[in-house]
Amino acid sequence: MKTLQQFDHIYLIGIGGIGMSALARYFKFTGKQVGGYDKVHTALTQKLIEEGIAIHFEDLGTQIPKQFTDPNTTLVIYTPAIKVLGELEYFQQYSFTILKRAEVLGALTKTYQGLCVAGTHGKTTTSSLLAHMLTEVGAGCTAFLGGIASNFDSNLVLHAQSPFAVIEADEFDRSFLQLSPFAAIITATDPDHLDIYGNSNAFEEGFRQFSLRIDPKGNCIQKEGLSLPSLAAVHTYAIDSQTADYSFNNLRYVNGFQVADLRLHDELFLDIELGLPGIHNAENALGCIALLVQLGYKVDDLRASLKSFTGVKRRFEYHLRSENLVYIDDYAHHPTEINALITSVRSIYPELPVIGIFQPHLFSRTKDFAQDFALSLAALDQLYLLPIYPAREEPIHGVTSEWLLDAVALQSKVVMSSHEILLALQSVKKGVVLTIGAGDIDRIVKPITELLKIQITNS
Repeated sequence: MKTLQQFDHIYLIGIGGIGMSALARYFKFTGKQVGGYDKVHTALTQKLIEEGIAIHFEDLGTQIPKQFTDPNTTLVIYTPAIKVLGELEYFQQYSFTILKRAEVLGALTKTYQGLCVAGTHGKTTTSSLLAHMLTEVGAGCTAFLGGIASNFDSNLVLHAQSPFAVIEADEFDRSFLQLSPFAAIITATDPDHLDIYGNSNAFEEGFRQFSLRIDPKGNCIQKEGLSLPSLAAVHTYAIDSQTADYSFNNLRYVNGFQVADLRLHDELFLDIELGLPGIHNAENALGCIALLVQLGYKVDDLRASLKSFTGVKRRFEYHLRSENLVYIDDYAHHPTEINALITSVRSIYPELPVIGIFQPHLFSRTKDFAQDFALSLAALDQLYLLPIYPAREEPIHGVTSEWLLDAVALQSKVVMSSHEILLALQSVKKGVVLTIGAGDIDRIVKPITELLKIQITNS
């Protein structure tokens, strides 16, 4: 098969996805002619169009743009989320080279020292922080991120001279088993995507296989307790641990920053300031510190980059901060992530009520983790539940937001449409408002922000 560099034209099916768009930008940067299809016109696809990438939003079937009709010069990249499409059938019929996004990333990891971040939770924040730290210490990297990193205002980081590629290793569809990491951080293996894996044992087996793919000359950085085997050197991290190789102790808030003391084996580094709040973000930072120390960087040289990291869009993203009214938007869509989010909010704002607006993502995930969702959402003071976002799925009989709501042990709870929620929020004068979920809940972020600003002005 040809190498990626031998194709002059790149055609992406599902080009508007956060991971696919990063590839589109990468190939555009390397001088390829790039175009593709997506179902929905979004702010991200509009940015790609403005960057010179040709995108259309209807299935053209056999009427593919002329420049992408030669199988000798065109590479087709697709996302497994798209099952049936006339354009894909055309490319299959005429023997084009067709690769999944993960296969392309896998090929790229062989041309760089691939630093991969895997785990059920924290992948995007951790990989964005790792890319930021490498940039700040002068090493640089090329990075393919699963979100818009605020420090870069992009999901792609480019550095032509750096040997490093930071890649978010996605477990969905076992995609991460296409990668060849030089080193990796593994943040968590809580079961997810059971519609793909079938059961939790198969899910954990996927992570065991991934950890065994790491270069024996590299490093496997994993959260203490995962106990994943690897041919590479294994280093563990955890909060308040006496046994992990790397640990943050004495987490606290000083002048608005989360601060911790770092223990590295027997060495102690005091007063490490972190740019993001929350225990889960402290864990993400620990994983990055561990990997960079193993690559030869000194802790004191990493301090400034930890403090200056501003996070990822839709990951604990502040939209409003006043004394009595705060609004945070977060991508959390798994019970463990929701627990971490609410716990962090409670630790920062112990005196304020917490009002959550949650959109369940996928019927299968809602069904598989219903009791866990119910327990995590019960930690709120007030819950507004949106209808389930189906994404790639058909409805499952009996699995609805009303069904989930019944299981939540909370007095103040209701299922509402986004329009109804905006009306209900007009009475909120005090508290922390959270929008939570991975579907299209981000569409109401701006209206909620404007609404709450008015509440502050009128209070």
